[in-house]
Amino acid sequence: MKIAVLGGGPSGLYFAISMKLRDAAHDITVYERNRPDDTFGWGVVLSDETMSNFDQNDPVSEKMIRDHFAYWDDVKVIRGDESMVSGGHGFCGIGRKRMLQLLQERARDLGVTMVFEHEVSEERLEALRASHDLVVAADGLNSKTRRIHADRFQPEIDMRTNHFVWLGTHQKFDDAFTFIFEKTEHGWIWAHAYQFDDDTATFIVECGPEVFEAFGFDRLSQQESIALCEKIFERHLGGHALMTNASHIRGSAWIRFPRVTCEHWYFDNVVLLGDASATAHFSIGSGSKLGMESAIALADALSAGTPLSEALQTYQDDRKLQVLRVTSAARNSTQWFEEIERYLDLDMMQFNYALLTRSQRISHENLRLRDPDWLASAEAWFQARAGSNSARSPMFAPFRLRDMELVNRVVVSPMAQYKAKDGMPTDWHFVHYAERAKGGAGLVFTEMLCVSEEGRITPGCPCIGEAQVPAWSRLVDFVHEETPAKICAQIGHAGRKGSTRLAWDGIDQPLPEGNWPLISASPIPLMEGNVVPREMDRTDMDLVRDQFVAAVRAAAAAGFDMIEMHAAHGYLLASFLSPVTNKRRDAYGGSLENRLRFPLEVFGAMRAEWPEAKPMTVRISAHDWMGEDAMTPQEAVRVAAAFKAAGADAINVSSGQTDKAEQPVYGRMFQVPFSDRVRNEIDVPTLVAGNIYEPDHVNSILMAGRADLVLLARPHLADPYWTLHAAVDLGDTEQTWLKPYEGGRRQANTLAERERAMNS
Repeated sequence: MKIAVLGGGPSGLYFAISMKLRDAAHDITVYERNRPDDTFGWGVVLSDETMSNFDQNDPVSEKMIRDHFAYWDDVKVIRGDESMVSGGHGFCGIGRKRMLQLLQERARDLGVTMVFEHEVSEERLEALRASHDLVVAADGLNSKTRRIHADRFQPEIDMRTNHFVWLGTHQKFDDAFTFIFEKTEHGWIWAHAYQFDDDTATFIVECGPEVFEAFGFDRLSQQESIALCEKIFERHLGGHALMTNASHIRGSAWIRFPRVTCEHWYFDNVVLLGDASATAHFSIGSGSKLGMESAIALADALSAGTPLSEALQTYQDDRKLQVLRVTSAARNSTQWFEEIERYLDLDMMQFNYALLTRSQRISHENLRLRDPDWLASAEAWFQARAGSNSARSPMFAPFRLRDMELVNRVVVSPMAQYKAKDGMPTDWHFVHYAERAKGGAGLVFTEMLCVSEEGRITPGCPCIGEAQVPAWSRLVDFVHEETPAKICAQIGHAGRKGSTRLAWDGIDQPLPEGNWPLISASPIPLMEGNVVPREMDRTDMDLVRDQFVAAVRAAAAAGFDMIEMHAAHGYLLASFLSPVTNKRRDAYGGSLENRLRFPLEVFGAMRAEWPEAKPMTVRISAHDWMGEDAMTPQEAVRVAAAFKAAGADAINVSSGQTDKAEQPVYGRMFQVPFSDRVRNEIDVPTLVAGNIYEPDHVNSILMAGRADLVLLARPHLADPYWTLHAAVDLGDTEQTWLKPYEGGRRQANTLAERERAMNS
């Protein structure tokens, strides 16, 4: 093949090397706009895993790079006068200039032609397309090829909010990858520092837009900007200067990071590679890794003997998913630094843990493998903060709300069962909830208990009122007498989402017959064909408020430990909160203050009826997933703050299910960022659910301070004894089992210990 590679960075050079290794007859030319020894970065970070991939692809260049590595194992976090070190992280770094020189040498030895100081114009690009079998656009995050053919690649470029400048220093930071956070008169500013050769380190300075503007970095020359950074970080630089290698750039050389994604990575005989196709934020140090691993994948696809179009499609399919995983982690890390103000007041131990796990690539148990002593100290700190002298994992720490004390942080999430008869709970409910209370969770939620028959979602949904007190009392008494768990009644009204079929008969579909009248904030049906609700007037509001109060009275009579007002997922109270479902023009619509008016009124009436010693929470949808004209995470913080001020003990942070037009973005722990924001911006305990299914998830969420209680739904449907089994998996032999099950505990722990011994 005759191949033109546009861009002589790591990904372009490594692709040329990889193709030559597969077939020396390939005619490959690399076109680079700069000189051979120009480079505008400092260090490149690569992991041991990445180097293993390079070794399999080309042992020669792998050894050339490895021979010039600087290694470090520790991560040090410095915040003001505090510092903390954790180990086992296993990174290595090399100077970008040295790495390019080594790759140029290897490419030259393999017969790759390299043309430097060659700018590829639009006309030149078209000529190369015509004269070559393939054009590989490895021309960086500001790719001219991607811009010229934007209609074919369909890129999205998201300019992130923080500003940063890439500097170097002869203060080597050779003992650890170091994060330095300094509080200045204008706010917090921080540095990412790491060694990459015998006498030089990368020193990236970053700050938020308010601090950037307050310091006037945008108005300073490069030297003025560097001098100011030297002053800010003076006590960490040991008398060494900061250096730039971007003197060709006018102004201060501060930039914002562009997060690049592309719908398509190729068309005809042009293909994107590396940062041209997708970017990973510098805070996870994976840009070169991604580009070079993509180079291997592209070379493999092109060497498989298939037609070019098929090979390029294979490359795109294979790499897009892998790149997405890394860029998603990079997005998490980016957002953590953009929102860092909410974490800087955390205890140093929790702040350090949150920083290490910010991308969600490093988990709780992964930290145990890296540095078991440090993680043990972190777990002991968490338990001590919870009032325990235990050394167990965070999920097994106690928690208190008012006078309710939970033995651990695991919660059985509310899950509709659709097994009630005329609003009455049945033996199904008793067995279902009692079994999960026996399973070790600290708290068990009921499904939404409806305040009236007209407030039910389906004919199979249970109510809570005077008539249901005996059945709920039977359950509550069993839970209290036989288990250490507490039990919460979630109380709500379906609103416009009522009068629908059982889930397995057609979720959210109207009943074939016997539909009942509905009420809501506005007369908007859930879907075409569903019952159109009546817009509530003041008489309806009075009636509903009183029904909620009667439900609270019944919950108190039944002996529930906690109640939750359901104001999420598009149900009645949520329909007032969301601008998607609230189109009113009176005092209950329009502004957020107006939309909050009725839900706050109901909450206040419920709280007044509920015993003072018992806690009450509110579930909210923190995101409608419907754009800026719907409930957004920013507005949800204000909603949570209003309920906190009204006396809510905690906020159960959920999202979505407001309207069928939603476009949610799912993933592991996808609702945790919303909980994190509410908890740490307004200082209120939070509960969170949402694709959480491993003990690792639970421990990571709790230890990082992103929630206080973690709800698991489907895992508890599959395994009522999820908490007991999680303890066994973690090697936690302190977990209490109910006495009749003691034999099962002994066997489970013995078998688990035997398996661990065999695998060690």
